[in-house]
Amino acid sequence: MKVLVAVKRVIDYNVRVRVRADGSGVETANVKFSMNPFDEIAVEEAVRLKEAGATAEIIVVSIGPAQAQETLRSALAMGADRAILIQTEDAVEPLAVAKLLTAVARREGVELAIIGKQAIDDDANQTGQMLAALLDWPQGTFASKLVLEDGRAVVTREIDGGLETVSLALPAVITTDLRLNAPRYASLPNIMKAKKKPLDILTPADFGVDVSPRLVTLKVEAPRQRKAGVKVADAAQLFDKLKHEAKVI
Repeated sequence: MKVLVAVKRVIDYNVRVRVRADGSGVETANVKFSMNPFDEIAVEEAVRLKEAGATAEIIVVSIGPAQAQETLRSALAMGADRAILIQTEDAVEPLAVAKLLTAVARREGVELAIIGKQAIDDDANQTGQMLAALLDWPQGTFASKLVLEDGRAVVTREIDGGLETVSLALPAVITTDLRLNAPRYASLPNIMKAKKKPLDILTPADFGVDVSPRLVTLKVEAPRQRKAGVKVADAAQLFDKLKHEAKVI
């Protein structure tokens, strides 16, 4: 069974994001990029399934600039078998990403797609659901546990009220949550091996997908600085401040 894993190149989660002076977006010059953390979890889960003998091949896909090859090589070093970069310099929205992943899934004949539930740069949380709809596959979102058995995927999902377990007929789409696993660090030998693993470079036009944006960003602003909090002596003083200063009661 083939597994498709989508990975995205994003600004590293340790970097403090700064807005450009002209308000056109966030500053990306001389900024460290890395794999989206939720996608790292997706790669790790796919590798664990392969190590358990549940899958045969892991194909990682990224959509973005040429620099995304580094992200794909990181996934290959973790244990993926081959990679596909759909290269574009344009900002690609979730629907376009889902259409491209649909085309790849059909071309490769995959039976399971595992992707992060969201990317930390836009927090859209849309691609997995759209992918499942386009493929007409069942979906298990926000997965904190995944077990493959008897041609089905048993997924424990994190929901508002606690946990929900669903059984999905394969092929299926899974989106990963934080508590699914802890991604491994790639060893030096595996990093060296990753350099020799196949990485194909294609374009959206190769799949006949229009990635033109449907949205236009008018302006990006940094959140306002919050005032420092104050301590109150008792409940009466708290009530007075809420009523006369904050005016919320």
